[in-house]
Amino acid sequence: MTKKTEEFAASQTFDSVWDAICDTREEAEQMKLRSEVMATLERFVKENEMTQAQAADAFGVTQPRVSDLMRRKFDRFSLDSLLSMAARAGLQAQITFRKAA
Repeated sequence: MTKKTEEFAASQTFDSVWDAICDTREEAEQMKLRSEVMATLERFVKENEMTQAQAADAFGVTQPRVSDLMRRKFDRFSLDSLLSMAARAGLQAQITFRKAA
């Protein structure tokens, strides 16, 4: 992911931070979904008062991967890998589509 290089006018607004920093709409949508799944997984760990080792076992990954997740290292996870982790933990994803603004 690269930052947009052009200067933005002070009055320019975006729907999300990803819309502002991603080069394409597709990339922004991917990042929005990844961040949403990451936040859900992080919440799952905290609500269940799990250690990183316990979360790693539940997600089917290593403890360092859970550490990356908890530190929100977005660039280290694909949407597929995040959804697989969620499924292994017994979480079910639901996707809703709407027309873009």
